[in-house]
Amino acid sequence: MSRRHKAEKREILPDPKFGDLVLTKFMNAIMEHGKKSVAERIVYGALDRVEEKAKSEPLALFRQALENVAPAVEVRSRRVGGATYQVPVEVRTERRQALAIRWLIDAARKRNENTMVDRLSGEMLDAANSRGSAVKKREDTHKMAEANRAFSHYRW
Repeated sequence: MSRRHKAEKREILPDPKFGDLVLTKFMNAIMEHGKKSVAERIVYGALDRVEEKAKSEPLALFRQALENVAPAVEVRSRRVGGATYQVPVEVRTERRQALAIRWLIDAARKRNENTMVDRLSGEMLDAANSRGSAVKKREDTHKMAEANRAFSHYRW
């Protein structure tokens, strides 16, 4: 991490089908080895599957899933006088979104359906209904922050 200046944010274009920037970030996170068309097929396929199952607007459900997975607080290690404390800190908006995207994709990849489209659509539906392993990860993060609330005065 550079101490001189912050890295500039790259400009990303909205996705072609829905015109949504967050969905583009999600696609870029799913993408492996630069295969954007494969990532697009997976995401759009998952959104179509979600629309079939939930009988509701897929983009709204996607946003709800991300909101349910995004953490409000997290713990960060802080070294004070030879001891390392886990200090609870509020999460910035950009990091909340990035963590939610990452956790949703990781949880989907760990599921045991046959195709990535099935896994992703299942995890999105679970997250939108506040269950599933991505939401559990958020709950665990909040519990950890709550347990270490005593060290919150070390916040910087």
